[in-house]
Amino acid sequence: MLRLNFLLLFAILVSALYLVHTQYESRRLYVELEKATAQSRKIETESERLQVEKRAEATPLKLERLARDRLQMRTTTPAITQYVKYKSAADVALAAGQKAQHE
Repeated sequence: MLRLNFLLLFAILVSALYLVHTQYESRRLYVELEKATAQSRKIETESERLQVEKRAEATPLKLERLARDRLQMRTTTPAITQYVKYKSAADVALAAGQKAQHE
């Protein structure tokens, strides 16, 4: 009988220690989950902020100002526009053939 009592006492102690360990792990995992959720919210907020910044920077006025200031570009006017005449491949070959005959 005494042996059975010790065996039952040992089983109860092991069961109690396992229960404490399980509760500890449960709390630790819950805290990690809460941290991950908070980090996820922070990342989503940062992503939304960056999207708003991106849209603000892509406005036509800002792009024009950036092109003018940093890239030294200017808007086109008829005074500075140069028109290039398109030559077809046949015209280029004909001109090259005539040039070769004159030499």
